[in-house]
Amino acid sequence: MYTNILIATDGSDLAGKAVAHGLSLAKLANAQVTFVTATSNWSATEMAELAEQGVKEPVEDYERKVASWANKVLAAAAQSASAAGLQCASIHARDKPAADGIVETARAKGCDLIVMSSHGRGGIGRVLLGSVASKVVALSPVPVLICR
Repeated sequence: MYTNILIATDGSDLAGKAVAHGLSLAKLANAQVTFVTATSNWSATEMAELAEQGVKEPVEDYERKVASWANKVLAAAAQSASAAGLQCASIHARDKPAADGIVETARAKGCDLIVMSSHGRGGIGRVLLGSVASKVVALSPVPVLICR
C-alpha cells in the first residue's frame, strides 16, 4: 500500500476534506504524512502599485503575509494530524505555481501518493482558469487522489 503520503492544502474548507481523507488513509496504511502548501512569487506590477500607494517595502510585506498565511494553514493541518494520532512534516513551497510546488515536494520527499482537493471547475472554467488538480495529475510521477 502507501508508505509516504503527501497531502496538499490551501486551508480552504474543501482542502480540509482532503486533509481528513488523507489522514484517515495514512492511519489505515500506517504511512508517513507530509503536508504542503504552495504560494506564488510576488508580482512586480502589484508591488509597483503598492509602492506608488506609499507602502514601504512592499516585497517584504508580501513575503511576511505569505509566510504567516502558510504557517497558519500548515499549523491547522498539523493539528488535524495530531488529533488523529499521527505525526507529520510540513512544507511551504514558496515562489512556485501550486501544481509545481506540490509535485516537486512529492518527488523530493519520496512520496508515493498525493492527496488533494479539486475545486470542481469544469468546461470553460477549466480552460480559462486552469486547474491545479489537473496539472498535478498530468505532472505527478505517483498516483493522485482527488477529493471533492
